[in-house]
Amino acid sequence: MTFHLSRRQFVATAALAATAPVFARAAFGTTPKTLTAERRSLDIKGKAASVLGLRGPDGASGLVLSPGEAFRLRLENRIGEDTIIHWHGQTPPPDQDGVTDTLYVRAIADGGFADYDFAPRGGTHWMHSHQGLQEMRLLAAPLIVRTREDLARDAQEVTVLLHDFSFKAPEELVAGLAGGMMNHGGMDMGGMSMPGMDMSGMDHSAMGHAMPAMDHGMAGMDLNDVEFDAYLANDRTLDDPQVVAVEKGGRVHLRLINGAAATAFWLDFGGLTGTVMAVDGNPVKPVEVTKVPLAQGQRIDVLLQLGPDGAAVPVLAQREGDRARTGIILAPTGASVPRVADKAAEAAPPVDLSLEGRLTAEGVTARPAEITRRIRLTGSMMPYVWTIDDRSWSNRLPVQVKAGQRVAVEMVNESMMAHPMHLHGHHFDVVALNGKPLAGARRDTVLVPINGRVTIAFDADNAGRWLFHCHNLLHMATGMMTEVTYA
Repeated sequence: MTFHLSRRQFVATAALAATAPVFARAAFGTTPKTLTAERRSLDIKGKAASVLGLRGPDGASGLVLSPGEAFRLRLENRIGEDTIIHWHGQTPPPDQDGVTDTLYVRAIADGGFADYDFAPRGGTHWMHSHQGLQEMRLLAAPLIVRTREDLARDAQEVTVLLHDFSFKAPEELVAGLAGGMMNHGGMDMGGMSMPGMDMSGMDHSAMGHAMPAMDHGMAGMDLNDVEFDAYLANDRTLDDPQVVAVEKGGRVHLRLINGAAATAFWLDFGGLTGTVMAVDGNPVKPVEVTKVPLAQGQRIDVLLQLGPDGAAVPVLAQREGDRARTGIILAPTGASVPRVADKAAEAAPPVDLSLEGRLTAEGVTARPAEITRRIRLTGSMMPYVWTIDDRSWSNRLPVQVKAGQRVAVEMVNESMMAHPMHLHGHHFDVVALNGKPLAGARRDTVLVPINGRVTIAFDADNAGRWLFHCHNLLHMATGMMTEVTYA
């Protein structure tokens, strides 16, 4: 794995050899790898934080698979409560998807385990809890499936997982958004393996205590639900960021994952121009960028050519509508490592579809859709309820299709917040933005902006019941989820 240092460790080290990434190559056979869901402690801005995590067989966070390696895994639960882990970006059979809401499996009890065995999709993916609000407690990790193209590329791989974090319990945040009154007997927590949350009739006088960052100044938009205490890149803030040793003048393959529960980011690369190679694990035709938007649940692979001057390069993620940011530092041997403030000079604009309109899938020939379904993304901040076609999960209207069909789904956002929409069990092609046809990227998560329309198309080639939801966890928690079903 890539060698990482904190800024303090890097500065304290007089001589540091540039370290290329080394990935453990698993032995192929019948013995599964072990992934452990566990409790851990982090130092966040000088304060101890008790969080959850996923420890891989090498002791690091997450999992890296070699080209051609099967996803043969035993997940052990050691967190003291039930859990279930979704393999975001993978397309296994429905009983191995890592969700309980579709009723194929039950949650894994504390002390128990579950086994998985399927052929993985290559690329930059991730894994996270689909149980309650555990994702907000950092129960997530990278899931990297390397390809033969990765092995042939002369570039150092660096993976960055972004998070938002609050010292408050996630349930307290949701209660604040709901007005502080949580009726556990009838609470509709969307697709979160919890009883449903009926927010009708709630007292919303306390609304806003959990969301002082809500921005009403941008044409009535609501950019952020919650003011988090910190924004993390590989579990660190910019007070003491991760410093990655890189080769002077070398190339770096950045695998960037937005694992934040409710935050979209703008990414920049310290003034360098990068080349987008893939999104959501799927290759795209190369696009040069200096900044890129990344919504919740999305991933992007960017190739950076470092300069010959040997200067350190900050890779930063700035929260939309805000000055807050996080990131890591790429530092060649002997480089001076700068201190980077956790506040930018100016607030970032809303995350948008400026990159989406420039992306084209590489090596994809898609057939025309045979049927089209239309869904409306609905809901509001007051009352804090998010729905699809004005329906929450408990009274959802499934998107019903037939096996073998090419299905188009037009998503129309009628709300005043953007929604990153994620379909389980499939990857889809982005075929239209605001009604304009597009031969776009292949993805599993796409942003539908305020008053926007995005059309996707997928092949119904993985029969079952599949969750289809907003990847803002707070929106999903309050109802913005349905399912795609076919036999």
